[in-house]
Amino acid sequence: MLATVLDAGSFRSWDSTPVAVSTDPRYLAELAAARARSGTDESVITGEGRIDGRRVAVLCSEFTFLGGSIGVAASERLVQAIERATAERLPLLAATASGGTRMQEGTVAFLRMAAITAAVTAHKAAGLPYLVYLRHPTTGGVFASWGSLGHITVAEPHALIGFLGPKVYSALHGERFPSGVQTAENLQAHGLVDAVLAPDELAGVVTHVLALLDPPQPGTPPAPTPSRGPVAPELTAWQAITATRRPERPGVHDVLRLATVDHVGLAGTGEGEAGDGLLLALARFGAQPCVLLGQDRGARNPLGPADLRVARRGMRLATELRLPLVTMIDTPGAALDPAAEEGGLAGEIARCIADLVDLPVPTVSVLLGQGTGGGALALLPADRVLAAGNAWLAPLPPEGAAAILHGDAARAPEVAQLQGVRAGDLHRAGAVDTVVPELPDAADEPGAFSRRLAAAVEAEVGRLRPADPARLTARVDRLRRLGLPG
Repeated sequence: MLATVLDAGSFRSWDSTPVAVSTDPRYLAELAAARARSGTDESVITGEGRIDGRRVAVLCSEFTFLGGSIGVAASERLVQAIERATAERLPLLAATASGGTRMQEGTVAFLRMAAITAAVTAHKAAGLPYLVYLRHPTTGGVFASWGSLGHITVAEPHALIGFLGPKVYSALHGERFPSGVQTAENLQAHGLVDAVLAPDELAGVVTHVLALLDPPQPGTPPAPTPSRGPVAPELTAWQAITATRRPERPGVHDVLRLATVDHVGLAGTGEGEAGDGLLLALARFGAQPCVLLGQDRGARNPLGPADLRVARRGMRLATELRLPLVTMIDTPGAALDPAAEEGGLAGEIARCIADLVDLPVPTVSVLLGQGTGGGALALLPADRVLAAGNAWLAPLPPEGAAAILHGDAARAPEVAQLQGVRAGDLHRAGAVDTVVPELPDAADEPGAFSRRLAAAVEAEVGRLRPADPARLTARVDRLRRLGLPG
C-alpha cells in the first residue's frame, strides 16, 4: 500500500520494537507466526514519506498480521506516531484494513481505542489535516475510532466497511448480514465517505487536497479592490427576481468551474446523510483557500435538514483546518413537507445560524441569486456579505408574502418592491457590504460574472485576519444594529 502511494524510496519508518504485553505462550506463538507470515512486527506500520515531494506522516494497517487487529502494542505505536506527526506539524494519512480490536488481549486492548481517538483529536485540534483511506476490510473498533475521524475520508472500491463484522453478526443472530450494506459504495451513497477510489488514485487526491489547503505564499499581492455599491440603473425588485429565476443563470457549480483556481468536492454529513441540495468543497479563490458551502440551484430536491447538516459539517471542517468559510446562497426556499418537519428543519436552520455567528474563522457569505426564507438565512451571517447585482433576499417567495398581506399572489411585484429585497436595498440598509455587478444579467455573461464574483470573494477573504478576537463581537453588533433608526 505504501509503495503505491508514496514517492519511490521516500518512506522512513518511525517504528520501534513493539512493547511486550503478554507472557502467554500460545499468544506469543501466534505473534511469532504472524510476524513470519506478514513480514512485519505488528499490525500497523507508521512513519513518514513524500507524496509528490510533500512530506506526509502515514499510518498503515497490515491485515496479514492477525487480521490487522489492534492490541496494546499496535495502539501505542499509533499514538506515538500521531503525536510525532502533530509535534512536527505534518499532515497525517491513515490507511486502515482491520478486523478491529485484538480479542487475544481482551478489554485492555479494547479501551486503547480511546487513546488512539484522543491522539487524532489533538492532531486535528492543532489545525493539521487528517485524511483516511478505508481499505478492504475495515470493521469493528478501528472503523469506530481512527477510521471515522478524517477531515476527508475515501474508500477502496468494493471494500467491506462496517462496525459489526459479518462473522460476528452471523454468530450472534444466526443469519447472514444483508448484502450490499457494508460496502464502500453504499457508504458513499449515505454520506459516510467522500469518494470511492482505487489505491493508485489516492496519491493524486492527497496531493490535490493538501495543495488546496496551502495558505497564501508570503508576499502574495492582495486581490484588487472590487467595485462597491449597486450599478445603476437598478432593476425593479420584480425584474431582479425574474432574472434570478432564469434556468441558464450561473450557480455555485458554474462559479467553481469558471472562476476558482481549483476545488475538491466532498460528500454528505459524514454521519449517514447525503443531502443533494448543498455543495461542500475545498476551494481556492485566487490565492485564498477556503471551505465553500453553496446552495445548488439545480438540485432535484428543495433544501432539507440533511443539507443543513452537510453545511454544519463544512463549518466544523473550516474550524478544524483553520480555513475561511465562504457560503453561497441561491435557494427558492427550504423544503416544506412532512419529512423536513420530522427531520428537524427549523432546528437545523437555527443551529446553522448559531454556528456561523460563533465560528472562530473568517467568514464571507455571497447572495448569489434567489434568497428565500430560513434556507437563505441559515448561511447568511458573516464577517462580510456580498451580493450579485440582481440577487435578492426575502422571508418568503414574493407570491407567498402577497398572499399573506393581500390575499392575492398576483400582487407579488408590489410587495417585493416594498419589502426592500434587492441587493441595492440591502446594501443601503447595511446588510450587504459589496454588490458585484451583473452587466446586465449574469445569465448573459456567466464567465465574466463568475470571475468578477471570485475576485470579490478573494479580496474580502484576504482582508479578514485569521486571528481577530474582535471578529465575533463585530458580527453580533452588525446584526444587532440592522433596521434600527440612525
